[in-house]
Amino acid sequence: MTARLAQIQRYPIKGIGTEPLRSVTLECAAPMPQDRAWALRHTGAPDTPGWQPRNNFLVVANGPKLAQVRARTEADGRIALSHPQLPDVRIRPPADSRALINWIRPIWPDTSPAPRDLVAAPAQGMADNGRAEVSILSLASLDALADSLGQTLEIDRFRGNLILERLPPWAEFGWIGKRLKIGPVDIEITARIERCRATEANPVSGLRDAQPVRALHTAFGHRDFGVYGRVVTGGFISIGNEVQLP
Repeated sequence: MTARLAQIQRYPIKGIGTEPLRSVTLECAAPMPQDRAWALRHTGAPDTPGWQPRNNFLVVANGPKLAQVRARTEADGRIALSHPQLPDVRIRPPADSRALINWIRPIWPDTSPAPRDLVAAPAQGMADNGRAEVSILSLASLDALADSLGQTLEIDRFRGNLILERLPPWAEFGWIGKRLKIGPVDIEITARIERCRATEANPVSGLRDAQPVRALHTAFGHRDFGVYGRVVTGGFISIGNEVQLP
């Protein structure tokens, strides 16, 4: 059975809002367009430019209800956000930073540093690894992890860009240093992705209802799920594209 591209996702504001796509054009040595292009910094973070670590921002690991936010990038550049407990909002970064802060406050824990300002990502994006790469996940590996936990897991917990299906579980860990081809796009696989407690948050309920990192360590001897990849040859890809394995 041929592996295929099952889902495409991006996150216009780091930690806030999943945006599903039907197709996307990837560019060489660049992150997915408009993925983590913005991040909402909190009051406990230093006022520094450029790439910053995730601890400087509002993220799901510290506010599980953020996992429920859905995003849509509109033609005029505004970002539409929705959450089951909040009215829908449309913001234009960075001008509407205050509107975003006011919108997010009801679902952000009072015990965490308060949101402060919306900052633009540098050219490489604001991914956790600080590099201009995409993240790639496997639905087969998700099923293997869910089986070890004895409960269903949603792929959205892992906030990946390209989600593949019809693979052997954990096959992606054997691709490091090799190239994967999706449609016309070549991607060099660079590293495994170590996970944090953001994956505990259910993207439907916003509750911490599973411990995937503990299950990864107990059942498989690591804390990794998915891989990073650098786009070597860009191009247009869409859901259903065939994936040529290394």
